[in-house]
Amino acid sequence: MAVERAHEGVAEEPVDPLIRAKPLPRRLPVTGAPPELVPARMINEVLYCERLLYLEWAQGEFEDNVFTVEGRSVHRRADVAGGELPPRPSGAAGGGIEAEAAAPPSPTKGRRTSGKRADADDEAEEPAPYEARSVWLSSERLGITAKIDVVEGDASGRLVPIEYKRGRAPDVPGGAYLPERAQLCAHVLLLREHGYTCDEAAIYFAASRRRVSIAIDDALIATTHAAAARAREVTAAAAIPPPLVDSPKCNGCSLVGICLPDETNLLRRLDGEELDAAVEAERGRPPVEADGSEELEGPLDVDPWGLAGAAGTEARSEDADEQAGAELRRLHPARDDKLPVYVQEQGARIGLAGERLVITSRAGGHTEARLSNTSQVALLGNVQISTQAMRALLERGIPLCFMTYGGYYLGRATGIESRNVELRVAQHRAAADEAFCLSFARGVVVSKIRNARTMLRRNHAAPEAAVLSELDQLARKAAGAPSLPSLLGIEGTAARVYFGAFAGMLKGAGEARGEFDLEGRNRRPPRDPVNALLSLAYALLAKDLATTLGTVGLDPLLGFYHQPRFGRPALALDLMEEFRPIVADSVVVAAINNGVVAPDDFQRFGGAVALRPAGRKKFLQAYERRMDQLVTHPVFGYRISYRRVLEVQARLLARVLLGEVEAYPPFRTR
Repeated sequence: MAVERAHEGVAEEPVDPLIRAKPLPRRLPVTGAPPELVPARMINEVLYCERLLYLEWAQGEFEDNVFTVEGRSVHRRADVAGGELPPRPSGAAGGGIEAEAAAPPSPTKGRRTSGKRADADDEAEEPAPYEARSVWLSSERLGITAKIDVVEGDASGRLVPIEYKRGRAPDVPGGAYLPERAQLCAHVLLLREHGYTCDEAAIYFAASRRRVSIAIDDALIATTHAAAARAREVTAAAAIPPPLVDSPKCNGCSLVGICLPDETNLLRRLDGEELDAAVEAERGRPPVEADGSEELEGPLDVDPWGLAGAAGTEARSEDADEQAGAELRRLHPARDDKLPVYVQEQGARIGLAGERLVITSRAGGHTEARLSNTSQVALLGNVQISTQAMRALLERGIPLCFMTYGGYYLGRATGIESRNVELRVAQHRAAADEAFCLSFARGVVVSKIRNARTMLRRNHAAPEAAVLSELDQLARKAAGAPSLPSLLGIEGTAARVYFGAFAGMLKGAGEARGEFDLEGRNRRPPRDPVNALLSLAYALLAKDLATTLGTVGLDPLLGFYHQPRFGRPALALDLMEEFRPIVADSVVVAAINNGVVAPDDFQRFGGAVALRPAGRKKFLQAYERRMDQLVTHPVFGYRISYRRVLEVQARLLARVLLGEVEAYPPFRTR
């Protein structure tokens, strides 16, 4: 099945080599030669977008969107193998060529579909002795393999391959665009190679409910052979092709959130100093959000399990307003439609009923969550999950995260998240490069200190000028730190300065205010309510980043700033540095100032302080609202949720590791 696109009416445009920004500084660390047989679908892709070909075929990347799901729906019957091909004519060539085709008796044998439709259930017009679905053919001589949706033919050996496509038939010469016609030409060449007579092909466009004939001529055959050779060449080059520049082909592409074409092109034009200057210029604009408390107001867009509470009935701003002032096209969604499921009741059990998770409490109560609406499942403490439910999560790529009862992140169970072995090898090589590790660590620590300074400026009742000045100076020192140990020292000093003024961001009066006094940062265990909230917020953020990194294809355990240690998600801790103040700390400040948590939501055991279950539930709701909050990206100018920001930053780090961009873009709020 070919990858379905939303923009089938987009014509092919030549790529000017002069606009291809900087060349890659190094070859990617491939582990072997490309496959000998090129799938016909990749012939389609290499003519459409060479970068798309490389992402799918060389790196094994894939992502669904509404158009790929619709495409699978169109193919659901064609993908069921059935029927048979006619016997090959006597003396036909094809020795040594492998072919696989289903051979059970066809329920539609003896019927031919309408000339306008390719559905075997339509009214018959004339008899057709042979029809086969999901026919897989290969040829070592041609170097091509393909799974053909439907093949119609007669006893003379004359066949017509039919490809199913979502969308409408385009009004263009040839009946379809070149990539689709070349894919059908590959099908024809394979059938001819097996000794059949095949003079034409057809595409059935589901939206138009019409079958379009595709003529096979010498020019199209030459283009198809050249495309197959080019697909092998691109893959063997071990260098991912550059993104298309402002191309309409990117609209609706399911891999656009992985490819990040506009973002990558912008970063390829900027070096490290220009990137910092762009971020600082963005920081100089008037703030979009007034303070940390107001940022947490507003519900989640999708709230199937009541996470947002009563606030969930309020309306959000429209995406059109969010795009105001955007510098780049936002080609991927601003928010994720799915939500995490947290289960914290001790003794609860999670089972599976159809496409739903069923959570049963010890008292016998039931709560359900649709798998299609679930992004991850987090178990806090002693919560049981059935093998059937776990398998359903793994099959759908939904991570299962394990945390202690108090919220400490332990790890996760997940299926095969990414097949991109090149990225993993590049990550390990970069981790052994001391210069890269120091450069990356400088950037995230500078961003952390500057974001902490911004938090104080926006939320402190009367921030001391000396504190703000010291944080500014420490950020400058971090930018030029000579080694990782010295950078750790600068970060520790900045943390003491920041948490020394942290209590000034907390509002309230009287006894309730006194319960949330903070005298510095402490943990393991936290000894006051504020530190208990901070520890839980950091654990949740580490869990989300570890899950995101795994999805992207990076190893969360192998960091560049935080050195590897048994069981520690070092890379997740690296990336979360710049988000600690603006996500985790902001949630804590707003939860206290808005009365989301109260002093009686905490319990004390000796010198330790922890949230009670009811308080933890309210804090989880506040955290999820923060992750769903829209924010303007400081480099790209468009507005996306914080949860989406984590994914974008992780994918940009992957682009850095693969050599496409020079420096990791910092996320510094203004």
